[in-house]
Amino acid sequence: MSFTFASHLHMISLIGSIGAALAVMFVRLRATSKPVNAMKIIMPPVGMSTGFLMFVAPMVRIPFLWGIVAFLVGAVLFAYPLIRTSTFHVQDGLVYLKRSKAFLGILLILLIIRLTLHEYVETYVSIYQTGALFFILAYGMLLPWRVAMYMQYRKLLSRSDVGKEAV
Repeated sequence: MSFTFASHLHMISLIGSIGAALAVMFVRLRATSKPVNAMKIIMPPVGMSTGFLMFVAPMVRIPFLWGIVAFLVGAVLFAYPLIRTSTFHVQDGLVYLKRSKAFLGILLILLIIRLTLHEYVETYVSIYQTGALFFILAYGMLLPWRVAMYMQYRKLLSRSDVGKEAV
């Protein structure tokens, strides 16, 4: 019975990961057609931070060092290509995210790496701890990316009179 439950949990996790990646790609494509403001940049990491409540459950807890390593892998390896492909431009006095041809390819490559790592890590720790590690990795990717985007956004605003009301 536990094998069946674990198999279903693994499949749900895999489908959820692929679904989330597709959602990010879709949202990213739509984001280039709408003006950006500071709240749209800042809110994803704030909203995602509620996920740290998962660590209230004992079965999800991991050693602190594992969490640090997962965060650093996300921040160093996964965030960097996203930071490099996220730029802004001004159009009609508003700030927009510039569409990058490389962004979707990078997201797909990161998804493949993440799924491969997930399979490997899951052979050594429980599925709950694997989920916790990859949540921290994703947060480690999202936070520096959004901080870099916010800094770039503020820099663009300081160089011009555009979007002063959106700060």
